[in-house]
Amino acid sequence: MGESTGFPVRSHCVGTTAVIYASDYLNKLTGERIERECKKQLDSGCQALVINFSDTELVNSIGVSILLGIIDIAQKNGAQLIFSDVNIQTAELFEMLGLTRHVLLARDEDEALSTLSEFSQARLAGH
Repeated sequence: MGESTGFPVRSHCVGTTAVIYASDYLNKLTGERIERECKKQLDSGCQALVINFSDTELVNSIGVSILLGIIDIAQKNGAQLIFSDVNIQTAELFEMLGLTRHVLLARDEDEALSTLSEFSQARLAGH
């Protein structure tokens, strides 16, 4: 019943990559929605995830904790994960907390998709 309140998580697929859009404020509620969407996309066969932070102005500590969980889920599924469109303040927060040791930051969604395409081509070539 509580799921009907608030906004659904926007997402779309580009090949085997799911692009998921974070909300303007990443907290417990919105973070859990993003986490569920990531799991749903991985369960449906996606091999890579891009979380787009273009609308995100603020990430609280619970939001960061949930992002760490998403990083773990992606790693356990053997999926690539990239965060795109991260603003300067959030990028500095992710750097300070060590998230950037586990996830790439891309300037924008196109760069993230291009990077993932290069990864998959290298994997196919056996590198």
